[in-house]
Amino acid sequence: MVNFFTAINKFSYLAYTTMLIVAPIFIRLLTGNFARAMAIFPFIFLRDKALKGESMLINHEKIHFAQQKELLIIPFFVLYTLEYLIHRFKGKSHIQAYFAISFEKEAYYFESDLDYLKTRKWFQWRMFI
Repeated sequence: MVNFFTAINKFSYLAYTTMLIVAPIFIRLLTGNFARAMAIFPFIFLRDKALKGESMLINHEKIHFAQQKELLIIPFFVLYTLEYLIHRFKGKSHIQAYFAISFEKEAYYFESDLDYLKTRKWFQWRMFI
């Protein structure tokens, strides 16, 4: 019998074998052209083809994959949206609310560390709440 953590580790392998999709209309519709990329496991949607070579951006989105995996994908988006709305209700602007989301804080903090995902602890985003 395969235990839960063995299954999750096999699932996590997929997080590192991503599919990059250039989808400017999708990005524009979902983010108002605010974002350059968006991770929805197992895809990374990019605003334009030139972004495929930006390793820090891709690493940022892969950090979101790790977060999504921990929360079994759908709860990640629920918490992400709730955090954003809480910050907006507190009077923050769209950009301030976005940067205040704990998931984004972790991703921005570690995006330049291309080896971060090899040593990242589970639920590390909680350290940024």
